[in-house]
Amino acid sequence: MPLPLPRLFDYRATAPTGPQDIGRRVRVPFGPRELVGVVASTDAPQDDSPELREILDWLDDGPLLSGELLASLRWLARYTHAPLGEVLATALPAALRRGEPVPDTHAWAWRLTEAGATGLAGLRNGSKPRRLASVLQAGERDEDGLDDALDDWRAAARALLKRGYAERIAVPASQLVPAPLAGPVPNQEQQAAIIALREAVGFAPMLLDGVTGSGKTEVYLHAIADCLARGKQALVLVPEIGLTPQLLQRFRTRLGVPIHVSHSGLNDGERARTWAAAWRGEARVIVGTRSAVFTPLPDGGLVVVDEEHDGSYKQQDGIRYHARDFALVRGKALGIPVLLGSATPSLETLHNAASARYGYLRLSQRAGDARPPAVRVVDVRKRPLDAGLSAQMRDAIRSALDAGGQVLVFKNRRGYAPVLLCHDCGWSAQCPRCDSPMTVHAHGRRLQCHHCGHRKPSPPACPDCASLALQPQGNGTERIEAMLAEQFTDVPVLRIDRGSTQRKDALETLLGELGASPGILVGTQMLAKGHDLPNLTLVCVVGIDEGLFSADFRSHEKLAQLLIQVAGRAGRAQRAGEVLLQTHHPEHPLLATLIEGGYHAFAEAELPLREAAGFPPFAHLALLRAEAKHADPPMAFLQAARRAVHDASDRVDINGPMPAPMPRRAGMHRAQLALSAATRRDLHHALDHAVPALHALPESRKVRWSLDVDPLDLY
Repeated sequence: MPLPLPRLFDYRATAPTGPQDIGRRVRVPFGPRELVGVVASTDAPQDDSPELREILDWLDDGPLLSGELLASLRWLARYTHAPLGEVLATALPAALRRGEPVPDTHAWAWRLTEAGATGLAGLRNGSKPRRLASVLQAGERDEDGLDDALDDWRAAARALLKRGYAERIAVPASQLVPAPLAGPVPNQEQQAAIIALREAVGFAPMLLDGVTGSGKTEVYLHAIADCLARGKQALVLVPEIGLTPQLLQRFRTRLGVPIHVSHSGLNDGERARTWAAAWRGEARVIVGTRSAVFTPLPDGGLVVVDEEHDGSYKQQDGIRYHARDFALVRGKALGIPVLLGSATPSLETLHNAASARYGYLRLSQRAGDARPPAVRVVDVRKRPLDAGLSAQMRDAIRSALDAGGQVLVFKNRRGYAPVLLCHDCGWSAQCPRCDSPMTVHAHGRRLQCHHCGHRKPSPPACPDCASLALQPQGNGTERIEAMLAEQFTDVPVLRIDRGSTQRKDALETLLGELGASPGILVGTQMLAKGHDLPNLTLVCVVGIDEGLFSADFRSHEKLAQLLIQVAGRAGRAQRAGEVLLQTHHPEHPLLATLIEGGYHAFAEAELPLREAAGFPPFAHLALLRAEAKHADPPMAFLQAARRAVHDASDRVDINGPMPAPMPRRAGMHRAQLALSAATRRDLHHALDHAVPALHALPESRKVRWSLDVDPLDLY
């Protein structure tokens, strides 16, 4: 059942059942309501009670979850110590969780009607309906093809449909696929990686370690083409929705098969259709974000995890799984290669490659004629700043624009300013539900908490002293955008962050507005991942100092990855690129190591420090979190949990309980207990014995608690 309870529930079936029914969905009564569950066993209950309630409805003719996928999900429930019912519910698309039937998996296309063919001339020249009708005049087009051919065609299609000029029709998914186009000839390093993947037998985890712009996607395409030639399915995981449009365009033109997509930007029906097409074996290439790792692969032949280091692969609530790690588990169960690609691999992955647990494929040169960008550190100590940018950086932006290039100004903080402060009395705008300041948005008119989402208008005067001297302090992307738009009026200034890309296809639209002409992009880490911007010649990184002195044990790794990834956006075509790193700490050893030796020099220096400190990959962690409306219940629960873990094993180090780094969030008081063990076996042995005891604790009923195995951070 989709419930946070670590047990199964027994129901009576009206017809005989057997192992062939495991994995079928059923609708059952549960208290006063009805729920959709999944059959996990058909064994008779220990207590053959006549009071068992009956199953109301069998929703599937056969198992929806079976074979490798069901076995892998059972493994995930054991590894995360989560209820099996919640894990199975997480693996199913929302529509199937609600009990809806498995959807049809045909494709959709549009064609002109007879009325449209005769009425075409009456449509206004240059209008979107006229342009769409002209495209359809040559014949029916599938929706993926229209996505590539026309921007914002769906509104035009609705207008034509309303007038009876066009109609939407169902077609076989493979009917309207263009013939594949040839790609560039792989260089020597790419060819070696392609051959290694082609010759891999059975489960073969491999790290494709390639500098930014080295052509990792080309290796993916050749590996997928080989997989398709063997009649197998390929699953490609990407960290962000924003990466999918560019990737899909390349995949569609090169592979000659329909590309099925799964990410949170789709509606429930679209995600269910992708899942069903893969379940039926119809979808041969599936591209998706984190949750796509649960896609059925009855003919699985290859799994690719692009930007494997990215933190977005870790689910931070509900079932706290890591999609990269679960992809490796599924690859082992399926007996297929798993390719992990990154220019800045996580230290865990690098350690596994160095220990020969993973194969190691290296791309050390940029593809084609592209050259690595030059990197300079800008010392801003004692220098005036305008919206956080120094005069030297603004001059460099002017020079790059005058030379016809494009500029990326990177600031990993959205909003206008991090805090609103009273200059007279020191009052600051704090979130009433969190222990954190509210971020200033909309040029100072609105306050928003980035932790709980609470919003309110900015006060007209200081609530404490009634002064009018309220000043936004610090800089976010909105403030930088406003300053640059004021100073560089001759070029477009576009902001790309979570606030400006909420609409569907917003990122693709914004990048399309910039085109190849000179302009400025102001963005957060959304722009650091995988985007190919061939005319980008200058990258300005603002505000890296907070990452140099964070208490998070992964902070240096995250900062190094971010800087290398952002720097990699520059100089990817014929033009040389330059990167400016603005800092108050130009002599910091991390910056010196990255500039002189690159990411691998940093990793070689960082891994011994991790080992000495007892952090991953040389130790295994779990974090037990608890929260409640008052401060005492979480601490009382975690004290009882500490005793339970201690009683279960003496080979686990226990730290806490202690208040969380953010002690109050969304009105809840938070505390945590950190567990560490030298081996994964020791950690899970303790958790296997302790977790059932935690559910039985009286203190557990007064808090909301969660267990995070292999946390990415300790806050």
